[in-house]
Amino acid sequence: MNVLGIIASGVAALFITVALAKSARRVALRPRVPDEPGGRAPRAAALRRTGGATAVLGVGTATGAALWLGAADDAAGSVAGLLAGAGIVAALGLVHDLRPLWVALRLAVQTAAAVLVVCLSGLSPAAGVLAVLWIVLVTNAFALLDHVDGVLTAVGVVTAAGLLACAAVGGSPALALLPAALAAGLAGFLIHNWHPARLQLGACGAQFAGFALAASGALIQAAAPSGRAAWAALPVLATLALADTALVLISRRRAARSPLRDTDDHIAHRLRRVRVTVPGTAVLMALWAGVPVATGTLVHAELLHPALLLLPLAGTAAAVFALLRIPAYAPPRTAPSRTAPPRTSTPRTAASRTAPPRASSTARRTGASATGAAIPAVASAPAGTGSAAAKGAPAGTAMTTAGHPTVPPPPTGRPAAEAAAVAAERG
Repeated sequence: MNVLGIIASGVAALFITVALAKSARRVALRPRVPDEPGGRAPRAAALRRTGGATAVLGVGTATGAALWLGAADDAAGSVAGLLAGAGIVAALGLVHDLRPLWVALRLAVQTAAAVLVVCLSGLSPAAGVLAVLWIVLVTNAFALLDHVDGVLTAVGVVTAAGLLACAAVGGSPALALLPAALAAGLAGFLIHNWHPARLQLGACGAQFAGFALAASGALIQAAAPSGRAAWAALPVLATLALADTALVLISRRRAARSPLRDTDDHIAHRLRRVRVTVPGTAVLMALWAGVPVATGTLVHAELLHPALLLLPLAGTAAAVFALLRIPAYAPPRTAPSRTAPPRTSTPRTAASRTAPPRASSTARRTGASATGAAIPAVASAPAGTGSAAAKGAPAGTAMTTAGHPTVPPPPTGRPAAEAAAVAAERG
C-alpha cells in the first residue's frame, strides 16, 4: 500500500460523501407539498436524522474499491474485517435511528462485530479479549459525542488524522486505508453537519465512526513494533471521548440518576451553559482533542518521551473537574400545597353578634326604585347636631339638613306628589 493509494482512497471518499450528502440535503430541505396527505415533514425529519448513512456509503465504497484493487497488500484480511465490522455496526445504528433498540441488543451486536475484527486480524486470545473490550468501550464513547452540531464530525476528523499518521510511521500503511477514507468522508460530511446542521450523523454514522476509530487504533497498536510506546500512545487518542463518558457517569452518579438516561450533561452542553456558541463548542472540542492526538502521534513516532503523555491527561482531568462545577440539571420543582391556608377570623363583640344586619345604601336604593318611590335627598348632619341615636331616632334612619328624621315613602308604590295630595285631603 503506497501513499498514492491512501490519497486516492481519501479523495474518493470525500467526493462520494459530498455528492450523496448534497442529494440527501436537497430532499430533506424540499418544501412540503400541500396536495400530499401530511406533506413530507416526517420523511424529511427521518432523512436528516439518518444523514450519516451518506458518510458510511462514501467511506465504505472508497475503502471497498481499494481492497478490490489490491491496495491493502498482505493486510487485506485485517482491513476487510475492519470494514465488515464497521458496516455491521452502521446497519445496527440505522435500524436504531428508525426504531429505537434495547441497549443490551446494541452491545451484543457491537461485541460480535468486534470479535469478527479480532478474528480476521489474527490477534492472540489475550490480546483479542482486550481489543474487544476496548472497541466496544470507545465505540460508545465516540457515539456519545453526537449531541451538538459538528462536534463528533470535527473530533472524528482530528482523531482519524492521528491514526493515519500513527499507521504511516508505525510500519503498517495498509491499516491507514480506513482512517484516511474516514477522515476525508467526515470532512465532506462536516459541510452539511456544521451549525445549523442540515444533516445529522445519527446512530448510523456515529457508531460507524466510533467503531472504525476504535478498531483501527487497536489493530495499529497490535501491529506496531515492540520498541515503540504504542501501548501508551494510541489510547491517548481517545482522551476526549473517554473524558466525556467519565464526566457523564460521574455527574449522573452524584445526582442519583440512571447512567443510561440521555440528558444534557455532556461536555458540549456545559460549554453551552457558559455562553459558548455552537460553532465555538465544535472548534473548542476539536482543539481539545487535537492536543492528546498530536502528543500521542509524536510519542508513537519516537519524537517525544512517553512521560509527556501525562500532560494532556492531567489537563483533561483538570478540565473535567472544572466542568463538574457547572450545573447540568435543573432543580426539582416543588409541588404546590393543596391544603387551604388557615383562615383568620376577626373577633366579634357581643354588640356585633346581637345587632341586626344593616342594609347598604345600594340595597336601599334598589328597593326604593323597585317600588317606584322617590328617594329623598339626604345630607350629612352638620357637626355638633348629634347623631340619629342621640335625638331618639332609631339607628340607620336617614337625616335631613336640619337634623330631623325623614319620612319614609309610602309602601303603596304611588308617586310622592300623589301621596302628599291624598294626605292633604284627609287632613
